[in-house]
Amino acid sequence: MAAVTESGAVGAGAAESAVAERAGAGRGSLGRRFGWLWASYAVSTFGTRLAFDAFPLIAVVVLAAGPAQVSALAAAGLAVGAVAAVPLGPWVEFRRNRPVMIATDLIRCAVLLTVPLAYAFGRLGYVHLLLVSVVAAAADITFRAAAGSCLKSLVRPADLLAANGRFEATSWTATMLGPPVGGAAVGAFGPVVTVAVDAVSYLLSALGIRAIGGGEPRPDRPGPVRTRPRDLLEGWRFVLASPGLRPLFLNTVLVNGLIMATAPLLAVLMLGVLGFAPWQYGLAFAVPCAGGLVGSRLAGPLVARFGEHRVLVTSGVLRVCWPVGLAFVGPGVPGLILVMAVEFALITSVGVYNPVSATRRLQLTPSDRVARTLTAWTVSGKLTTAALTALWGLLATLAGLRTAVALAGVLLLATPLLLPRRGAGDAPAAR
Repeated sequence: MAAVTESGAVGAGAAESAVAERAGAGRGSLGRRFGWLWASYAVSTFGTRLAFDAFPLIAVVVLAAGPAQVSALAAAGLAVGAVAAVPLGPWVEFRRNRPVMIATDLIRCAVLLTVPLAYAFGRLGYVHLLLVSVVAAAADITFRAAAGSCLKSLVRPADLLAANGRFEATSWTATMLGPPVGGAAVGAFGPVVTVAVDAVSYLLSALGIRAIGGGEPRPDRPGPVRTRPRDLLEGWRFVLASPGLRPLFLNTVLVNGLIMATAPLLAVLMLGVLGFAPWQYGLAFAVPCAGGLVGSRLAGPLVARFGEHRVLVTSGVLRVCWPVGLAFVGPGVPGLILVMAVEFALITSVGVYNPVSATRRLQLTPSDRVARTLTAWTVSGKLTTAALTALWGLLATLAGLRTAVALAGVLLLATPLLLPRRGAGDAPAAR
């Protein structure tokens, strides 16, 4: 789920008190209605992490798919789902958020359940998996767009950073625990069990969103409510025209794409070339997720102490300093320790950066543009990741695995040039 911030920029005269209030408020309860939203996010996130890499696993184990088919399944589902979601952003903007969220949860539940059902009757095929991945990806982007608007309506501006920090901590907890548990479940009950659990998690999420309760007015729009052709690109036009959002958008999309592009290469390097066991590979990336918990807990106090802009830029720089070290991983325990150390430093920095960045994004986005902005943001991120993953796979084939990983790390070192400069509303918090 994408978390976002209050509409409009904070005025320069009120910046210090506003930033301090955002950092300090919300440390206790954020209210019953936010509690249901958070619970829905938690259960669906744990379900998704439990089913981590389930489709590639099913493609290999059940359908005997080769590397090209597995890569195509991952890239095509991501890219086609993102493109399919483009017209849904402006459509969501003028609908009530919670019905959209419930509908997309139920859609994901239904399409995922077709996988274990088809498997049980011996009818599961590659095209089936591809179609499910496309529908699930489009529904996921639509859910994120509506969820950002929903969060903004449920939480006071002063509590947005605390809310985003809780989402971030939940995400890293699920990432740390979900894949090992999912792997054990697959070993005990078969290759499709985690997909069934993921489907049920979306049903529980829909019930939690339904329990939020309270009225939700329909957003106002002059004239008939219909998606016009010019609305499709409105999210990108707004982001690229905003002096505050444009650098944040370009930096985030490029950094995430470069980090994710090396993930398959590291799997081949560690599991194939260096001969790490699968449990060692999983351990190397699961244990450092504790850094995400540390970072998300530090975000609020750091903003209160040093100011939102300084924390955003510092954590944004720190998160790209480490990945180049992965090009030097070797065999055995020293190599495993190196991967864990690099990943822990990276994830801790990301744990600080993400909630602060998400809060800044909401602050700079008016309420009537949140869904379109988040759709443009998420679609761009998924398409960039898919393109860079394919490009880095080709690069690794031509120049070698370590060279490709090292080049991604070097390019990441240049991305802080895209981080936002200090502007209105960025003054440090009062100490």
